[in-house]
Amino acid sequence: MERAAEHLRRVFGFDGFRPGQEEVVRTLLEGRPALAVFPTGGGKSLCYQLPALLLQGLTLVVSPLIALMKDQVDQLQALGVAAARLDSTLTAEEARDIYDRAADGRLKLLYVAPERLGNEGFRARLRRTRVDLLAIDEAHCISEWGHNFRPDYLKIAAFAEEVGVRRVLCLTATATPSVSEDIRAAFDIAEADHVQTGFHRPNLTLRVLPCTADARVPTLIDRLRDQSGGATVVYVTLQKTAERVAEALNAAGLHAAAYHAGLNNEVRARIQDDFMDGRVPIVVATIAFGMGIDKADIRAVYHVNLPKSLEGYSQEIGRAGRDGAPSRCELLACADDQAVLDNFSYGDTPTDASIRGLLDQLAAGGTPLSVSQYHLSRDHDMRPLVVATVLTYLELSGDLVATGPFYAGYKLGFPQGRPAVEARLDGERGAFIRAILGAGSMGRSLLSLEPDVVAEQIGQPRERIVTALTWLEQQGLVTLKAASLRHGFHVPRPLEVDRLTAELVARFQQREQADIARTASVLAFAEAPGCLTRRLVGYFGEELGQDCGHCGHCLGEPAAPVPRSAPASLTESDRDLVEEVAAEGHPALAHPRQLTRFLCGLRSPATSGRNGLQRDRRFGALEDLPFLAVLDVAEAHRSA
Repeated sequence: MERAAEHLRRVFGFDGFRPGQEEVVRTLLEGRPALAVFPTGGGKSLCYQLPALLLQGLTLVVSPLIALMKDQVDQLQALGVAAARLDSTLTAEEARDIYDRAADGRLKLLYVAPERLGNEGFRARLRRTRVDLLAIDEAHCISEWGHNFRPDYLKIAAFAEEVGVRRVLCLTATATPSVSEDIRAAFDIAEADHVQTGFHRPNLTLRVLPCTADARVPTLIDRLRDQSGGATVVYVTLQKTAERVAEALNAAGLHAAAYHAGLNNEVRARIQDDFMDGRVPIVVATIAFGMGIDKADIRAVYHVNLPKSLEGYSQEIGRAGRDGAPSRCELLACADDQAVLDNFSYGDTPTDASIRGLLDQLAAGGTPLSVSQYHLSRDHDMRPLVVATVLTYLELSGDLVATGPFYAGYKLGFPQGRPAVEARLDGERGAFIRAILGAGSMGRSLLSLEPDVVAEQIGQPRERIVTALTWLEQQGLVTLKAASLRHGFHVPRPLEVDRLTAELVARFQQREQADIARTASVLAFAEAPGCLTRRLVGYFGEELGQDCGHCGHCLGEPAAPVPRSAPASLTESDRDLVEEVAAEGHPALAHPRQLTRFLCGLRSPATSGRNGLQRDRRFGALEDLPFLAVLDVAEAHRSA
C-alpha cells in the first residue's frame, strides 16, 4: 500500500484516496476478488487503474461502452500509462500491435467489450498473456433481475476461470441489494470485500415538477432561462422527442443539439465533442448519451420523460456535478409516459410460438450443436438479445452446455500477394499452412475457408488451424476477417420442448412484470411525500438516517399527484385498423403479439426484413396506446 500511495501521487496526482478506494485497492493487492458499488463519479476507475501499475501482468477491463474505453485510454496515455483498447474501429495492424504489447508485458491495461471474450481468436491470443486482474464495469448487467441484464455478462465468470485470473473487480453505480448478492455469488466475492460508499450526493438538488404532457417543454424552457446556465443534459425517451425538444429550445433562443442512436456515428461524435468542449451547452438526448462521458461540470440534468427505472434515473442524474459544485436534477413528471415505457417491456417479450419454434429447431439439431443467433433471431422473430437470453437460460438450467462461440468462416487477404506469403513458409509449419490455404476457395482478392471443413480435409484439429491463421495475421502476412459467428453447444440430454416452452414463457412473463414494476416505482417515487434523496438511496439499500435538507421537498415544495390524461382507449377507427391489418394475413404478423408490436411501433426482426412492413404507413399508428389494449383487440380478432 505504500507503493500504491506513491503511484497515487506520482502518476495520478492525488494526495489521498476517495471514500472506498483504499479498501478496494488493498483487497485486490492481497489477491482477493472485490465488488465496488460507488455512485456515478465516485472514482471507481482508479480502483483497478492503480493496482494495474503495481501488478506484474495485464489488467483486462471489460466495458460495454466504446466511448468510455476511448476516454479512459486517452486519459491514461496522457499520464504515461501503457493502456489500449480493442474495438471494431482498429485496423488489423493496430490490433496486432496491441496483442504483441500485451504478450510481452509492455501493456498494463487493455479495455475490451464483453462480447470479445467469446471471440475464439481473442482467447487464442490471450493464451500468450499473463492476466493478473480482471475489472468488470457496469457489473450489474450480470444479474438477470437487474435493470440492464446482458447475457454476455453471465459468461464472464467462466472466462475468468478459463484464463486463471482469481483477482476480479466488479464495479457498478446502480446495484440494489439483490443485484449485489448476484454479483458476489458469480465471482465468489466475500461479503466483507463488498465495498459500498454512500449514494447521497450533497451537491445535487433533486426536484420533481409535476407537469401535464403539453406543459413540459414550456416548463423546461422557463427553468433553463431562470437558472444560471452551465452544461445541461435533457433526457427524453424517444428519438423523435429529442429532435422536437431540441428544435423548441433553439426556437426559444437556447443553444441545444439532439443526440440519439438514429444519428450516424460522425454526427454523434461531433455533438459529443461540442458538448464536452462547451460549444453546445445543452444536449437533448435519449439514454444513448452520457454513458462513460467524463464531464465534471455538468450543472443540470432534466428528465422531460419519466426514466424507465430508478436505477436508470440514479445513473443519469449522477452525471451532474462530478466536480462537487451545486447542480440541479429535475424531473418533469407526467404519468402519460408510462404507456410508452410499458410498451417497450411488453414488446420485448417473445411469443410462446416463437419460443417453441426455437426449441424445436434446437432439439432437431442433435449434439454437438452449432447455431447462429442472427438466424435464430430472424427465423423466430426475436430480437438478438432475447435469443441470447433464451440460450443463456438453457445453459443455466443445464439443458445446454456451451462449448464456445466460433466463426464458421474466415476471409484472408494477402497484402504482399499469396506467392510472396507461401515463399516465406518452410519446414513442417510451412507444409501445414500450405495445406490450410489449399483447402480454401480463392475469390477475386480474398481466400474463403471454413475451419471445420479444413479440419476434416487435412485431418488436423480446428484449434490448430485457427491458431495458424492467427499466427499469419500476427506476422503481417495476411489480413484476417472472421465471418458467420456461431455458438457451439453440447446437448447432454434430449430437450423436453413442452416443459422448456412452459418454463421460458413463464420466465419472460416474470421479467416483463419486473420491468413494469420498475417503471411503476419511478411514478411512486415522483408522487411520494418526504425527502426525495432519502427515498432514492433507500431503494439501493442505504439508510440515510435523516432527511437530506436540500431536495425540493426538504426545501418546502410539497409532493403532488403526477398529472395523467384520461385512460387511453381504442376508438372505433383504431379497432378497424387492427382488423384491417390482421385480415391481410401477413405471415410476420400472424401472432396477436406480433401484430400489436407492429401497430405500436415496436421493431422486431420480422418487420425489419425485406417485406417492407416497417416502412408501411400503419407501422406505429397506435404507438400512443397501451400495448395490452391493442393486444386485447388483436387476440379477439384471432378468436373470432
